[in-house]
Amino acid sequence: MNFVKWGATALATAMIGAALVGGAAAETFRLSHNTGDTTTWHRGAEKFNELLREATDGEMDIRIFPNAQLSGGDQMRQAEMVGRGALDFVVTSAINVTPLASEMAVFSLPYLYGSYEDVDATTDGAPGERMKEIMEGHNIIVLAWGENGFREVTNNTRPIRSPEDMRGLNMRVAGPMYIDVMNALGANPQQMQWTETFTALQQGVVDGQENPIGAVIIPQRVYEVQKYLTAWHYSYDPIFLGVSKQLWDSWDEDTQAKVREAGVEAMSYQKQITRDDTAAGIEYLREQGMEVYEPTDEELQAFREATQPAFDSWADQVGTDLVSLFQEAIDGRD
Repeated sequence: MNFVKWGATALATAMIGAALVGGAAAETFRLSHNTGDTTTWHRGAEKFNELLREATDGEMDIRIFPNAQLSGGDQMRQAEMVGRGALDFVVTSAINVTPLASEMAVFSLPYLYGSYEDVDATTDGAPGERMKEIMEGHNIIVLAWGENGFREVTNNTRPIRSPEDMRGLNMRVAGPMYIDVMNALGANPQQMQWTETFTALQQGVVDGQENPIGAVIIPQRVYEVQKYLTAWHYSYDPIFLGVSKQLWDSWDEDTQAKVREAGVEAMSYQKQITRDDTAAGIEYLREQGMEVYEPTDEELQAFREATQPAFDSWADQVGTDLVSLFQEAIDGRD
């Protein structure tokens, strides 16, 4: 036998085997989110994939599915699918998981927050940790909080300067709490998937909607089908990066640490670019032809008073102790 030839063949076979083993070790996971691929949600997910690939030398890879593709366009189902292990990762907002965990509505209570500093006092403090515990009870590990932002109202009918201006408007909303808020303002709420909303606005099925500027209104080009925007900052909606507890528990501590660290850095990046885009957003929307109104403190107080019944009702539903935890964190940040 030609031992030189045999040795070369054996070496080549071993190299192929090693490559196959290495290839098998690399694993692709699925991440779902419910906005388009131009949003800061998607950019945050891309950053997570980049950081995770780097941390694991390419052994972990994330395939990103925007527009809730994996849940048939149903943005509310994504978290439930992650909870039962049918999806690996999710980037979604707190209000979208309220059918699964009603306590998550606490973040979005009308006029709970007055500033980003108020927000950070809760997501970075005891309230944020408590909400992570609640989500773990639904088999979802929250890796980090990101940002959807303060929700502003747009419509095609008239400028919104007072609660009375909301009366009779057909408004697309994302979830049950916003239905009660719109009812309190005299509007006609219609719960609708985000994937259906642009067309509904375009065709006049609904008059308006409410969403954050930097995370949704600009990247999803809402300004193309809406004329008026009022920056009333009436509700805040964080997003989070979550992973299936079943998948999480299958990893060793080192892998868990790498996944969490990548998630925290990715969501920190996502939060910052969202705030940057929001800061420049008002002027950009004006340049695009929108009529933007910024209410006075007195006008904001009128909206606050008008939505108080919805606040009280949902505070009871999510638990007054939980609401107090949030309010204490906000009051204590000074």
